[in-house]
Amino acid sequence: VQLQASGGGLVPPGGSLRLSCAFSGFQLDYYDIGWFRQAPGKEREGVSCINVGGDITYYADSVKVRFTISRDNVKNTVSLQMDSLKPEDTAVYYCAAESIADGILLRLWPESRNWGYWGQGTLVTVSS
Repeated sequence: VQLQASGGGLVPPGGSLRLSCAFSGFQLDYYDIGWFRQAPGKEREGVSCINVGGDITYYADSVKVRFTISRDNVKNTVSLQMDSLKPEDTAVYYCAAESIADGILLRLWPESRNWGYWGQGTLVTVSS
């Protein structure tokens, strides 16, 4: 099982980035996918997640409206569109995979310990 996040970079405040997570070694359509981030000196926090069917999505309050998660099970990719970026969005972003029942996804997704498969992160820097 391999996950690889990409798309990070340097962007000015108010700008946009689109992160992608590519998967190999397993069937994406069996897994929920989460995005997490970790800023220097801070704990890893949940940013967003999307369920297997793509019909349930959750977002951290700090990114609601600004970020959009989507998935393409045929292309085996999950994306995180990030708009109206703020300096406080600066962090290393990680994608993660796990199989979590829809009924408990809301409660479990924000905790990184509930996700078993992780990719290497991609750095997002929001600065002028």
